[in-house]
Amino acid sequence: MRVLKMTAGRWMALGVMAAAGAVAGGAAAQADYPSKAVRIIAPFPAGSGPDANAREIAAELTKILGQTFFVENRPGASNIIGTEVAAKAPADGYSLYIGTTSSLSVVPHLYSKLPFNAEKDFAPVSLLGVLNTGLIATPGVEAKDARALIAALKARPDSVAVATAGIGSYSHLSAVWFNNAAGVKTNLVPYNSTSPYTDLIAGQVQAMFDGLPAAAGSIRAGRLKLLAITGNKRHPSFPDVPTFAEAGLPDYAPIAWQGILAPAGTPKPILEKLSAAMRKACQSEELAKKWREYGGELRCDTPAEFAAFIHADRQMWGRVIRQANIKLD
Repeated sequence: MRVLKMTAGRWMALGVMAAAGAVAGGAAAQADYPSKAVRIIAPFPAGSGPDANAREIAAELTKILGQTFFVENRPGASNIIGTEVAAKAPADGYSLYIGTTSSLSVVPHLYSKLPFNAEKDFAPVSLLGVLNTGLIATPGVEAKDARALIAALKARPDSVAVATAGIGSYSHLSAVWFNNAAGVKTNLVPYNSTSPYTDLIAGQVQAMFDGLPAAAGSIRAGRLKLLAITGNKRHPSFPDVPTFAEAGLPDYAPIAWQGILAPAGTPKPILEKLSAAMRKACQSEELAKKWREYGGELRCDTPAEFAAFIHADRQMWGRVIRQANIKLD
């Protein structure tokens, strides 16, 4: 039998060639991306507002990139279940994640132990949009705006029952932030697993702090009224509604955002290709109109811009939660 002998130099050359081949193969795969269907993991239930937004952007990405983008719902445990699934998914661009204020800015401050690291386990792709928060009230509330409601609460603390979706929820934290910023006290009523809007319309509770998708129709129909809205200026869909800044609360600024992320380690060219597709999708006037109707704004950006946005938002909510001394474990 003939034994082939190779010098160290020849072995090194073969290793370099193999490595070069692997790099070339990886580059080709990234250039061809996406070559198969892409799932967007959603940590909330099918039929919810964020789910609808996820499906709309998935349809746009399907048209732009020529492969199917579909939503996979993994709800439960304050968005923790779906977020963990997304954090541990392969970093190949075929598993994405739609993150929210709650899942990546709020939850990390409420729990000391989580099965994921919100800062390190995700690579931002692009913001999708922001939803301004409104002070929504039943028509029976005499105050015509937030300034008048603040004055009434200072005269009679605890005289207004404010519905929340449970301790640590976006609506609860927004209400706590308002109380602290305005120096007032409201009666916070947690609803947990049920929606408070039926009771709000019936007048059994008087107000709620929330994004406007669930309330916009009732506000326009006169079943509810909007006393104030967050934002640097009045929203074009609610031009007669003053901002919280006009009510004397310039630093009160909760907004509910949604955006697309990928598992950490996803190749940069794929992130950039997805981000470019998101920015193209955001040129859709149909989508932009829907977000405006809900008191929000369709807004896509670069990975770096989205990363900076999440960091600032997470710090902001951290201050609110620490001040209120809220922990859920």
